[in-house]
Amino acid sequence: MTTPLALTLGDPAGVGPEIVFKAWSQLRTESLPFVVIGDFQALASASGSGMHLVRRVTAPKQALEVFGEALPVLDIPLRSPVIAGQPSPAAASSIIRWIETAVGLALSGAVSGLVTAPIAKAPLYEAGFQFPGHTEFLGELTAAASYQGARGPVMMLAVPGLRTTLVTVHEPLAKVGALLTTAAIVNAAQVTAQALKRDFGIETPRLAVAGFNPHAGEDGSIGREDVEIIVPAVERLRAEGIDVRGPSPADSLFHPDARARFDAVVCMYHDQALIPVKMLDFWGGVNVTLGLPIVRTSPDHGTAFDIAGRGLARPDSLIAAIRMAAEIAERRAA
Repeated sequence: MTTPLALTLGDPAGVGPEIVFKAWSQLRTESLPFVVIGDFQALASASGSGMHLVRRVTAPKQALEVFGEALPVLDIPLRSPVIAGQPSPAAASSIIRWIETAVGLALSGAVSGLVTAPIAKAPLYEAGFQFPGHTEFLGELTAAASYQGARGPVMMLAVPGLRTTLVTVHEPLAKVGALLTTAAIVNAAQVTAQALKRDFGIETPRLAVAGFNPHAGEDGSIGREDVEIIVPAVERLRAEGIDVRGPSPADSLFHPDARARFDAVVCMYHDQALIPVKMLDFWGGVNVTLGLPIVRTSPDHGTAFDIAGRGLARPDSLIAAIRMAAEIAERRAA
């Protein structure tokens, strides 16, 4: 890589600092350099006795020079101390600034992509944060940038053998039916098909669309959403030349024989997409944001405040996210 990735620290009271340092420890000998956007002291503390292994840099390109020797940090200090396991809205402004800075670097080309450590929504909401999560915030930050193709953000979860994307994300299940629209399903599928080609190197993507109701509504006898909303979306996608099938009953979409017949599943709601991914590979899942002018991945887990600062957090998912961001960035550059 000739340009490093940017990695935002996430909530500093969570496992972010710990897994970032552990990820660097495992990747330092590989050609996967990244620069951390965050608080130097939080990372130095997470490194334990290896404080000399964390180094301040003033520009992302310096990460290429020091990555094999020390974890490079573009230091944007916290305004007040943070205690591991105790999230506070006082850190919210710094967390937001780290994300904004990293996005700016990605849009300018100073970094090749963005990997985000986990944030917690509750302390951000207390500080006035207006977005449901990372995905929607990144969509807003990149909305004015030029971009060709179907526009996201669309959330994808990926593990070896399965990719799922979501039409609705962090919505109460009781509201999902009213939020589903044919246009939203079509857009999610268009963004998915486009990303499979450009970011994952699949020349002719095959999509499955999950049904909303049990048995995909069974011809309307178990709810009308599948017949009235999803079927028209599938028909429109086929008319555009996209290889898509559905709506298919979700309870029969994720066994090995079924997964061999598609490259991604477009799911209607959060748990429909995340449960099968986490059942297949709980530790190695990656959250990818599709349909943006920048590359963005994230580990598929939260801040884990209950184990923060105890040395127990595993970096597997973050490492997988770093690898995937580098692969996507390389394909886009090519």
